[in-house]
Amino acid sequence: MRADLSQEAIRLGRLLAVLLAEPEVHGLLALMLLQESRRATGLSLEGEVILLEEQERALWDRALIGEGVMLLEQALASRRFGPYTLQAAIAAVHAEAATSESTDWAQMVGLYDVLLRIHPSPVIELNRAVAVAMRDGPAKGLALIDAILQRDDLKDYYLAYAASADSCRRMGRRAEAVESYKRALGFARQEPARRFLERRLMELEKG
Repeated sequence: MRADLSQEAIRLGRLLAVLLAEPEVHGLLALMLLQESRRATGLSLEGEVILLEEQERALWDRALIGEGVMLLEQALASRRFGPYTLQAAIAAVHAEAATSESTDWAQMVGLYDVLLRIHPSPVIELNRAVAVAMRDGPAKGLALIDAILQRDDLKDYYLAYAASADSCRRMGRRAEAVESYKRALGFARQEPARRFLERRLMELEKG
């Protein structure tokens, strides 16, 4: 989403939170704020994708994070929240970790477990698999990703192949990683994503 559209969405979200003080409205606004807090670090000056684990966290907007966490806590305290609030809680785990390595991946997997129960989705299942890979190692995550792909639930979703490729890369399975990155590239449409995948392929093919 473009920065101006994101700002307008947040403005409308704040207005809605005043007019309709429902927990899930607060959860949705919290999610938007937490995502917006790291917008400036998601792309380089050249427009290249910067992965979450590689972003400069000191540049994240702490004011937006603070506001988002406050709204999230209000929504959670109500015990009447839904999927937006749970997604905001997942974003907050990232936002509150000083480094990628210190992220509470166990908590992340637990949140995805709850989210999957109330809002089943193959994309959420994929995101949980990635969190499992971070918590338990790439082999465990790859097994879950492969199971999703074998069901054809995400057969046209480039991020599923990219996640498989990353796990293979981390395990030293270069040929499989290359094949999965090529599949991801075949489905990716946005240029920053395509350039990122092409860079990964070049690194593997040179290495």
